[in-house]
Amino acid sequence: MSSAAMSFTLARDAFGHLVLTDAQGVRHEDVTPVRAFPIAAPDEGVSLVDVHGHELAWIDRLSALPDATRQLLHDELAHREFTPVIERLQAVSTFGTPSTWTVSTDRGPATFVLKSEDDIRRLAGGALLITSSHGVPFAVRDRMALDVASRRLLERFL
Repeated sequence: MSSAAMSFTLARDAFGHLVLTDAQGVRHEDVTPVRAFPIAAPDEGVSLVDVHGHELAWIDRLSALPDATRQLLHDELAHREFTPVIERLQAVSTFGTPSTWTVSTDRGPATFVLKSEDDIRRLAGGALLITSSHGVPFAVRDRMALDVASRRLLERFL
């Protein structure tokens, strides 16, 4: 199902869960938005799935949705997806692993342990996804946009 015709409506119920009403008037409660490409194209390719994981609607671009629907989805995705963006590497405890990283992110300062170099995934466009020992993902949108000192620290692990 494509969002081109906007064949559904989206609202929140009394419990704060998303409810999708499809073109036939069927209500689907506790709907979850899932991004197809959360790092590379966060505003493109969003699927709305039911509690069993079945796709109810596909949204090509969030920008094509009405403002209220787009805001509901942005709020829900922000709540579900906690991925701080690293803006600067302050310090790294050692150039081997495990190592403790102290970073500045878009959500404030953070310290985490990198268990293995395998926990740094290269993505398209110079982006990286770094997973802490606790499973928290940290994103680097463009490693070449980092300051020189941060790039030098990072290069030791790539």
